[in-house]
Amino acid sequence: MTISVDKLNEPAVRAFVGALNAGDRERFQAILAPGATMSDDGSDRDLDDWTEREIFSSRGHMEVDSQSADGLSLVARYLNDTWGEMRTSWKFKVEGGKVGRFETGQA
Repeated sequence: MTISVDKLNEPAVRAFVGALNAGDRERFQAILAPGATMSDDGSDRDLDDWTEREIFSSRGHMEVDSQSADGLSLVARYLNDTWGEMRTSWKFKVEGGKVGRFETGQA
């Protein structure tokens, strides 16, 4: 059963997923802490390049299947025009109400 975005426990993660699903670059950038970082399948990636390719230009969308009690870990079905649908895990570090780092990969 999919968890709706408004039911995600951590406000910064809720804002991240909401902006991602809306394809809203400005809102997405606003939820990231200055100097935010990310990794994909265990390798650090350039955040701007990765988000452009994997989210915005490929119409990325996340359907959350489960979340940890603190809301900082998600398992989701991630869909985009490049890769189709895949089961993914997402881990977030939140600093001052903003996402300072996220790590994603196949679940």
